[in-house]
Amino acid sequence: MKTYTIRQVSQMFDLPASTLRYYEEIRLLPAVEKTEAKQRIYTEEHINRLGAICCFKETGMSMAQLLEFFAYEEEERKHINEILALLKEQEEHVAKQIEKLKSAQKQISRKLSYYSDIKASMDSGSDCPDWADY
Repeated sequence: MKTYTIRQVSQMFDLPASTLRYYEEIRLLPAVEKTEAKQRIYTEEHINRLGAICCFKETGMSMAQLLEFFAYEEEERKHINEILALLKEQEEHVAKQIEKLKSAQKQISRKLSYYSDIKASMDSGSDCPDWADY
């Protein structure tokens, strides 16, 4: 079984070691064993769970929601409806984020086009474009 040190896991996920210790403290990352020298030993199971944690956090899931999700997951048969509801809510949240980002990207593209045309008009000595045309 492949194992990892706290330094390796920290680098793998670009997380400070203090965050990994905190996740362990609040039981978001359970069952981290330690060597006789008190060094933490992470397994593939921890790596998989951290991948999910980082993914969920990236989408804006709160710590409370993360704890809730993983608590439900421990007894998934009993809590399948709660798991589905939580994931559905998060999926809707992500869809809204994507729409906002698409709107922002569209605005940036308009500005980029406008200012590119301003530069081109300055270089050629022609009239500057009007923002109303974009």
